[in-house]
Amino acid sequence: MARDNDATDRRLLALLQTNARASVATLARKLGVARTTVQERITRMERNGTIAGYSVVLRRDPFNQYVEVVVLIGTAHRKAKLVVEKLQEFPEVVLCQVTSGDLELICRIRVPHMEDVQPVLDSIDEIAGIERVRSIVVLSTAFDHSHAEPQTLATKQATALGRGELG
Repeated sequence: MARDNDATDRRLLALLQTNARASVATLARKLGVARTTVQERITRMERNGTIAGYSVVLRRDPFNQYVEVVVLIGTAHRKAKLVVEKLQEFPEVVLCQVTSGDLELICRIRVPHMEDVQPVLDSIDEIAGIERVRSIVVLSTAFDHSHAEPQTLATKQATALGRGELG
């Protein structure tokens, strides 16, 4: 975010993150400024790179049905890097994160059907260096903010203002 963005810009950005399709008139009303002010600020932030674009964020692919599983993996001493290299070969593994604690890796796998889960887990368990595998089937996603950038208190307050929760 450019340094010349002020508190009103941050509030405007929070409102746009909540609903990028909100009209300029609606944004102006929520911010308590003129429509031309909102339009000028949006244009300026698009030009200076603060706003890089607009997109549609899907909760999940509406055209595909799949089962998602969280896989917790414990590795032998100093084997996590080799295990990660092998996990990259699995198209079903869509995310792999190195963690602290008893289990060194957290992965997410996606497969078309429930009966596809066990063969993938069995193949993962056979990777040299893996000592423990635990799996958790995801039943539903309550919310997903992983696509959004972390927000400051000011942007959270602006989001609440945009929803009519403050003011």
